Amino acid sequence: MAERNAQQQLAELLEVQLRGGSDAGGVGKYLLHRAKPHIPPWLGWAGTGLAGVLGHLRWADSAPAAVGLTLGSVVLTGATWLIGKNASQQRRLHSAITVAAGSAWLTAACLAGPTASPVGDLYLMGGPALALSWNVRLVLRHNPDASGEASDKGLLEKVGLAKAQIGNAKVEPNRVSAPVALEAGVQTNDDMTKALGNIASALDLPTSAVRYTPDPGSARRGELVIVPEDMLAEVAEWEGPSNLGGSIADPLNVGRYDDGAPLLIWLPGDPEAGRNSTHLLIAGGTGSGKGDTALNLLTEILSRRDVIVWFSDPKAFQDFAPLRPGLDWGVEGGTPTEVLVAGVEAAIPARTRWLGAHGYRQWVPAAAQTQNSPEHTCRPDGRPCGCPGMPFLVAWFEEAANTLRALGDDAFTGIAQEARSAGISLVVSLQRPSYDQMSTSTRASLPSVVALGCDARDEGFSLPDEVLAAGAHPGAWGNRRPGYCYVVSPGIPEDRYPSPGRTRRFTHRAVPVMELLAAWAQRNGASADPITAGAAASVAGRAYTGRAASGTEQPTGLRAVEQEGDDMEEGGLLVDPEDQDIDPEAGLPEPEAGDDAPIFGQEAGRKPSPEEARRLFANALAEFESKGLMVVGPKDFTDWCDAHNLSRSWVSLRLKEAAQEGRLEPTNTTGRWRIVPALTAA
Repeated sequence: MAERNAQQQLAELLEVQLRGGSDAGGVGKYLLHRAKPHIPPWLGWAGTGLAGVLGHLRWADSAPAAVGLTLGSVVLTGATWLIGKNASQQRRLHSAITVAAGSAWLTAACLAGPTASPVGDLYLMGGPALALSWNVRLVLRHNPDASGEASDKGLLEKVGLAKAQIGNAKVEPNRVSAPVALEAGVQTNDDMTKALGNIASALDLPTSAVRYTPDPGSARRGELVIVPEDMLAEVAEWEGPSNLGGSIADPLNVGRYDDGAPLLIWLPGDPEAGRNSTHLLIAGGTGSGKGDTALNLLTEILSRRDVIVWFSDPKAFQDFAPLRPGLDWGVEGGTPTEVLVAGVEAAIPARTRWLGAHGYRQWVPAAAQTQNSPEHTCRPDGRPCGCPGMPFLVAWFEEAANTLRALGDDAFTGIAQEARSAGISLVVSLQRPSYDQMSTSTRASLPSVVALGCDARDEGFSLPDEVLAAGAHPGAWGNRRPGYCYVVSPGIPEDRYPSPGRTRRFTHRAVPVMELLAAWAQRNGASADPITAGAAASVAGRAYTGRAASGTEQPTGLRAVEQEGDDMEEGGLLVDPEDQDIDPEAGLPEPEAGDDAPIFGQEAGRKPSPEEARRLFANALAEFESKGLMVVGPKDFTDWCDAHNLSRSWVSLRLKEAAQEGRLEPTNTTGRWRIVPALTAA
């Protein structure tokens, strides 16, 4: 019976809130709604009077009818008493008295007449009294001030919070929220958090449908949120970006919450709204919908006019191939990703310096426009400088576990700590953001997270403890509900953090739309500004080319070889560049040390003179640079050593010498060096 009462109380609460809140379009509607629960006793009173009139017309002089009506009155009263055995003693007695009084009056009215004295007087005085008694009972049940107890005492008592009080509820579509005050000195917000599962069980709702947000200013107050209907069960397919041509400062719509509200994420900060720029972690186990979530976010980003994207995907753009033409810089895993990381690191101080010189404390949409305002000029005289604008930059590392294994668990630490002030957002996507893969410093610098289904033991790696305590449990989904997620990010109200959402699904029907979006980004999207492009080129050389214009292709692969061959046919040299200074009539050089057979215990290979060594190694570095291979180590020189009859140990010494001369810089990986582009080194 207690469980039935709890469910009945919830039904009444949802009915009052969901219907009453939506009908509050006028005073008349509101009053009618509030009067509805009190009408049934009065309808029973009126119906009993009508039955007395009709019964008197038919049975006024019938002795058998008198016997039948009397027996019926006794049986009905007894049945009411028996049926109410599971109700409270008070309700059982009240119901039996009401039925006995009504049936007795009906018997008298049928025999003596409804207007006969004192039958008519009893009807006019006793009937309203009984109806009002039921009205008072209803008022006391829903009015904590009148009853001295919360209206939901049965439910809260069932979960061990009998003296907790629930205040006036706030109504939204498919969402009821109400303030809760726990018993002072006895209960805390932790008690309410621990009871959420039991409340969901008592209401016959999923665990994720009941959430509690503690009040940061109180240890016993908070807000209870109930979502009676899961609106995420139906899959929604992606149909296109939400704000084509808008600014990256506008919210990115990546899905919807369980009450139907849009799921929004902001990347840049807003000084007027007091919102900081953010980095984003996308975490979820295999099959949790992480790929579709990433596509939702990336398509939203590429649809904006003032942003560029640098993207690393060790899976060779398996999911993102239709969008690749819209990226400003897209690389696969390994060495190209290492170069991209170095490019982001170089862009941070360059962009920060530019923003500071133009009077921006953080990136705002005005920074992406040509600087024609005296308020944002780098000229000492205060006149508009006319500098090209600087678009927002998103540095995205897909399947980042691969990159972290290659570069170390703190590969993104510097970027995560410094990039936000430079108008750069870091997006890191991986399955398990545990501390053995990602350093604690990096994880602490990623303030935003999209947490999809995962192993229950990994929840703490994705979401803050207070969000988990408020009712968020991505471990309950695993990979059974692809796209279900919790989002924690600046700009989202904190009471939304434990609310589940769901991203849209990408099917084969989305591929043509993504291709059109990439073409739109080529024609209408932002291009890298000179500062950002120069910083990238300073470390990547020809590996950074920028986004190709629509309808053109970068001269890579076979096309680059063909173009080089065409240039040679039009007047280029017919010999290798390294042999162009050789005199074909000159004799062979004298033998040098190391040209003969190697001594036992020594590595094979000739030892050139210092001058020749510098020339050979400089040519090798220039060759690697021309191919866009900007991070090298001894193993990359294997074929080159074979071609020039040199040893890898000789190459290792030359690498160290080149680093001392500024032509190479060490990387995070031992034995790997980054080539400094020739112009930068000069």
